[in-house]
Amino acid sequence: MKVLSPSILSADFWRLGEQIREIEDAGVKYLHIDVMDGIFVPSISYGMPLIASIRRHTNMFFDVHLMIDEPERYIEEFAKSGADMINFHIEAARDVQRTIDKIRMTGKKAGITIKPDTPVSELEPYIDKVDMVLVMTVEPGFSGQRLIPECFDKLREVSRMVKDRGLSTDIEADGGINLDNVESVIAAGANVIVAGSSVFKGDITVRIKEFISKMQ
Repeated sequence: MKVLSPSILSADFWRLGEQIREIEDAGVKYLHIDVMDGIFVPSISYGMPLIASIRRHTNMFFDVHLMIDEPERYIEEFAKSGADMINFHIEAARDVQRTIDKIRMTGKKAGITIKPDTPVSELEPYIDKVDMVLVMTVEPGFSGQRLIPECFDKLREVSRMVKDRGLSTDIEADGGINLDNVESVIAAGANVIVAGSSVFKGDITVRIKEFISKMQ
């Protein structure tokens, strides 16, 4: 199943509730929520209070992407705040398997993320233990970057790994994805597409319809 997961990092926070409602009304089921701590990545975004606040007003699937150091410290809090998927960076966790186990204990779906420079081989011990692999197609921490072309090979590698093991693991791509390259990203193996600026910097409903058309 191909899924669009708009990233609220690019939203107008003055109109956040209104824009989330517009996304939902356009038929989108996923919402990508980037959490940044200023340590693992240079930027700081938002955390549990914002997630809990919007959770009260929508039943959308909260695709929470933790760009934070030692994510295992906060798994329970993010689960309680309303996350449906908790996706953490393999590079940020002291104990990857323990972090996955903690997510499982909360009853939430578990995802694992790799940065552009991280070898796909790092995923091998965990690929059959998670629901999603997120491949960053830009350096994490800032919205509006251009997709790194070499990441297409990384998506293909992850796709082969999933298929070779007979898994149904979702493959998510995040960073620099727009209407001009989304078809290529899907062809490389991704089935969950994160889009930020390319959804929010324009007519949201129109952009979503255009994305969905390209993703068929």
